[in-house]
Amino acid sequence: MTDAQETAAASSLRTTGGAPPDDGGSADSGAPTPLLEPREGIPPVITDEASLAEVIAAFAAGTGPVAVDAERASGYRYGQRAYLVQLRREGAGTALIDPVGCPDLSALGEALSGVEWVLHAATQDLPCLREIGMVPTRLFDTELAGRLAGFPRVGLGAMVESVLGFVLEKGHSAVDWSTRPLPEPWLRYAALDVELLVDLRDALEKELDRQGKLDWARQEFDAIASAPPPEPRKDPWRRTSGMHKVRRRRQLGVVRELWQTRDRIAQRRDVSPGKVLSDAAIVEAALSLPVNVQALAALNGFGHRMGRRQLEQWQAAVDRAKELSESQLPQPGQPVAGPPPPRAWADKDPVAAARLSAARTAVSALAEELNMPQENLIAPDAVRRVCWEPPAADEEAVADALASYGARPWQVEQVAPVLAAALSGQDA
Repeated sequence: MTDAQETAAASSLRTTGGAPPDDGGSADSGAPTPLLEPREGIPPVITDEASLAEVIAAFAAGTGPVAVDAERASGYRYGQRAYLVQLRREGAGTALIDPVGCPDLSALGEALSGVEWVLHAATQDLPCLREIGMVPTRLFDTELAGRLAGFPRVGLGAMVESVLGFVLEKGHSAVDWSTRPLPEPWLRYAALDVELLVDLRDALEKELDRQGKLDWARQEFDAIASAPPPEPRKDPWRRTSGMHKVRRRRQLGVVRELWQTRDRIAQRRDVSPGKVLSDAAIVEAALSLPVNVQALAALNGFGHRMGRRQLEQWQAAVDRAKELSESQLPQPGQPVAGPPPPRAWADKDPVAAARLSAARTAVSALAEELNMPQENLIAPDAVRRVCWEPPAADEEAVADALASYGARPWQVEQVAPVLAAALSGQDA
């Protein structure tokens, strides 16, 4: 049992602060307690500006950190917009806000500026929150805290159960949150998602402090909060599932044309692209290069349920790709900034491959010693870059290189010595 698990099992880490009224919690009994209702009941959904103004005033007057969560309609709608925002703060209670009725929450974001926001897996929710004007200046990520503390399961339900001793009902995580009106069971689930988030934050802060990792966590949280919005992905069509089967440039052109056509349709209809045409169907058409609608209809994914008009639009996309000149066809693979894929190192540079192997072994051992995942100890890309074009094999040079690749100070302090030693051993 890890230190984190031992502490989680101890009553000192379990808190009953989030228990329903008159519920003594579960730390004494050892059995987790189902959390079935929010403390103050299910709040009404905020759908108009007047009600939103009241919420903003209440949360501005609240105290302590604010728990924040957002629900999207992934797999149902185009994009990753928020369809419900949940908040909870001491003195303000819980609020459920409908971003369809209240699409601009910048005033709420400004009211909470300087307040610590508590999110679980913050990088998943921050993009959709940013779209509606909510951008934290300080945050605490309970999932990342769990990773750094060494918990083996870091989903919200697992963390709440192991740390606080309560069971959250998670049956509505993948529903279509664009549904209106939202059913009461979904709203209950949404409210409960922020019910214990601050309690979990407080318990994890104590655990990180006990392990000597609290400053590390704060550096990670600051990096997330200060990170700029990600750049748009170049050639997103290349991420089509099954692309590894597509080898020829003409076939790549078909994938690109079908993907872009599907994306335009999905955006216009506001539905998930996968509901318009599956990735498997795109790849199937690219490999087969159908000569007409009848040939296309015989392929998997273009069956009898698809109407003639739909089939014609997909065949037109295939035909456009067929008519492209050689210079217009996409090149295989993507331009890679930095080192090649590790699987190619042994052929391209056996010495670099040996460095990478030694470095990975050293980082893995350190991660195990520190009881955290390797990817949270140091980004694998930073290790690859250092190994592909190594600096002088001394600790200071390795530290400078890691910092230039975005490693935080705590990561540099922990990793630079072992990485320098690994590189030195290989050079010798």
